[in-house]
Amino acid sequence: MGARVLVIEDNGPNRELMTYLLNAFGHSTVCAVDGEEGIAAAGRGGFDIVVCDIQLPRRDGFEVAQALRARPETMAVPLVAVTAFAQVGDREKVLAAGFDGYISKPIVPETFVTQLEAFLPLSRRAAVMAVPPETAAGASPARVATSATILVVDDEPANLDLMRSLLEPFGYRVRAAAGVAEGLRLLLEAVPDLIVCDVHLNDGTGYELLGAVKEMPRLAAIPFLLLSSTERRTEERARGLALGARKFILRPIDPPALLAEIQECLRKD
Repeated sequence: MGARVLVIEDNGPNRELMTYLLNAFGHSTVCAVDGEEGIAAAGRGGFDIVVCDIQLPRRDGFEVAQALRARPETMAVPLVAVTAFAQVGDREKVLAAGFDGYISKPIVPETFVTQLEAFLPLSRRAAVMAVPPETAAGASPARVATSATILVVDDEPANLDLMRSLLEPFGYRVRAAAGVAEGLRLLLEAVPDLIVCDVHLNDGTGYELLGAVKEMPRLAAIPFLLLSSTERRTEERARGLALGARKFILRPIDPPALLAEIQECLRKD
C-alpha cells in the first residue's frame, strides 16, 4: 500500500514531475503551492510524509518546518526538504530546522522516489514501479518506444527540463530547441520520430513551425503534437489540426496521459 504524500512546491513543472513520479510508484499526492497553504494542508492530517521546497512564497520551508514540528498532529510526520540550495552548511541548516532529510534539485527521476521512500516504513514503500493505466495496451513506455527520438520545442527552459525528465526515464531520446529557428536547424540535421511543440514561442509560433515542416517532403510525415496553456478556443485547436498536427494538448500536462498520447503518435499505422 502506497503512502499519502503532501508536496509543498511553488514551481509548477517541479511539482508536476514529483507528483507524477510518486503516483507512478503507487503513492497518492496532495499539493500546496506556498508555505501557508502547506501548513494548513498538513494540519488536516492523514499524511505519511511531507516533501517541502525551501524557497516558498508567503512562508518559506524553514517556517513550514517550525510550524509542523510545533504541532502534535504533525510533529512526528517525516519531513523532507527538496531544494536547490548547494552551499556548504546548507544540509546542516536544513536538518537543524527540523527536516528529516534533504534531496537536492534538480531531482533525478530514476532515484527520487527511492530517496524519499527511505523515510517511510517498509509497509508504505513501493516494491516495483506501477505502469500508468493510460498507457497503450497496459505496456510500459520503456518497452514500447525505447529507440524513438523526440524533438521538443519550447522557449521556457523549465518546460524543456520537465519534458526531458518525463520522457528520458522511459527510453526516449530528447532533442530540445528553444524556438522555431533552432527547431528547423535541428530538423535539417536529423529527422526525429516525433515533434512536440509549444504554440507560443519567442521567435514565432508552433503553427509556423508546423507549416514549415509539412511543406518539406523529407519531414512532412513526422507526427506533430502541439501544446498550449493559453489557446483554449475550439478554433485554435481546429487550426492546428487543419495544418496537420496529430494532437493538440492543453497544459497543465497530465504526465501519464501525455505519455499515452505520445505512444499513440508513434504507433505505426
